[in-house]
Amino acid sequence: MPVSFKDVLLAGTLYWNSEFTGDLDELPDDIDDSDKYVQIPDKKELALGKPLVLDFARQFLPDNVGDVQEIFSKRGAYARFKDLLQRRGALDRWYAFEANAEERALRTWCDHNSIEVGD
Repeated sequence: MPVSFKDVLLAGTLYWNSEFTGDLDELPDDIDDSDKYVQIPDKKELALGKPLVLDFARQFLPDNVGDVQEIFSKRGAYARFKDLLQRRGALDRWYAFEANAEERALRTWCDHNSIEVGD
């Protein structure tokens, strides 16, 4: 039975569990049942972090690639990156680029995990 891609994109129902804070949500007894539940990868697992930012900079801000590399060599990079995008008038383009990359990566992940996606 196919699942809605929107549910995958929005991660459907989320359950939060952390070794540092304990269970913030009551987890279902069968949470370990891989036939019923699957852990959706985060952006880092989908390679949507720094590599994606650098791809964007190379395509849309070629004169600022060095600046972007410098920004991402320190903590707090995303806030500084978004400031740069705002100054260059490229923030909306970044959001569209990022959303497109996230959709492609999640669809590929679904395919590799035999999750049938319906639109």
